[in-house]
Amino acid sequence: MRAHEPVLYDEVMDALSPRSGGSYVDGTVGGGGHASGILGLSSPNGRLLGVDLDAQALQLAQEVLADYGGRVTLVHGTFAHLSEIAREYGFYAADGVLLDLGLSAIQLSAPERGFSFQLDGPLDMRFDLSADTTAAELVNTLPEAELADILYRYGEERMSRRIARAIVRARPLQTTTELAHLVARVVRHRGRIHPATRTFQALRIAVNDELEALVQGLVQAVDILAPGGRLTVIAFHSLEDRVVKHYFRQEAKGDDSARGPALRLLTPKPIRATPVERERNPRSRSAKLRIAEKLPLIGSARR
Repeated sequence: MRAHEPVLYDEVMDALSPRSGGSYVDGTVGGGGHASGILGLSSPNGRLLGVDLDAQALQLAQEVLADYGGRVTLVHGTFAHLSEIAREYGFYAADGVLLDLGLSAIQLSAPERGFSFQLDGPLDMRFDLSADTTAAELVNTLPEAELADILYRYGEERMSRRIARAIVRARPLQTTTELAHLVARVVRHRGRIHPATRTFQALRIAVNDELEALVQGLVQAVDILAPGGRLTVIAFHSLEDRVVKHYFRQEAKGDDSARGPALRLLTPKPIRATPVERERNPRSRSAKLRIAEKLPLIGSARR
């Protein structure tokens, strides 16, 4: 029984095709939903390295995956350092890597984490609670122009200047509901999308430096894969998906003639959740899964 509803579960398992004896890396292990499937399908001796910035998520993963014993290694860290972590714990080279980006239900349902505009809590938004910068710090200290730039760049918020101006005038803001109500007064209603959605997304990305971490994580994920190993990435908004799409296409093109293409694209277009899954699990509605396979270096033997 999986502890929570992992997005695109069947599609990820099909892409990774876990097998006994294989080594797999879940760079965003979260509550262990995908990891549990990988370990189950790779019985009796497949191994999994689970990495996550969120120490609370790792505690849950440890409970969920406890029955797999020594087949599981859990590490508090970021996939931006995946190559170093994989080498340290003996997962180089891996047969498959999964990056399930964005927020988990665990984080969204915890008011004290400050990720949800629907729950009253502090403006935190840190994946790693030992990190220094919180959303409250950005909201209450940044100059108006810098704040507007964050909202536009990371939230694609067309009314970023108006929102930033309202925030600066209303400072200090300390809670999620304070900020959400302020934005709702500034931004016209957008159908099913809450007016504060883009603002919260932008602040979360800025607090955690998510896009730069993703670029580094993709590079390092490819590095630790064995030739023939697969990289699966689930993105939840257009900024993430564009980064993944661009990187996959760049590495499949292989403009560096000395090295040649590093990847073979297996998904020219991203895989989306089925209507049944979208109805059952609302988080899956925006999910896009892209899959690529690592190619051997030109003129080199397979590892």
